[in-house]
Amino acid sequence: MKIAVQSEPFDLGAEASAFASGHRDMGAIVTFTGVVRDLARGDLDRMVIEHYPGMTLKALEKIANEARDRWSLGDVLVIHRYGDLAPGEMIMMVATASPHRKDAFEAAEFLMDYLKSRAPFWKKEITSDGADWVAAKDEDEDALSRW
Repeated sequence: MKIAVQSEPFDLGAEASAFASGHRDMGAIVTFTGVVRDLARGDLDRMVIEHYPGMTLKALEKIANEARDRWSLGDVLVIHRYGDLAPGEMIMMVATASPHRKDAFEAAEFLMDYLKSRAPFWKKEITSDGADWVAAKDEDEDALSRW
């Protein structure tokens, strides 16, 4: 299991390849990557992501262990960035390995839903009009409630 909270960009291909290598007994590898999107329709300068290091890492480790307990997983990867990110930059990556695809997909969705709604990160969008904190969305909470 690898959990990383980092400011520097990650290499999606290298991370996915490293995660998948050596899992000879796993029949499914699922990956997902979140990207900064410009919901301000061309006006987003950057997104600033803040967190409390010790608290964030412990929370991500806890949810990754919960996923391992709930589904038949051989491995879990969670990478989440913080700091200033431009539109189009990768924010996060989740990967799961399982003997069967259903468990790999469901566990990855569970982790993504948690990261979107409950992980201790705070996001602020910076546009030409100023800065606004990104509020939680009802649909993100609804997605998490199915688990």
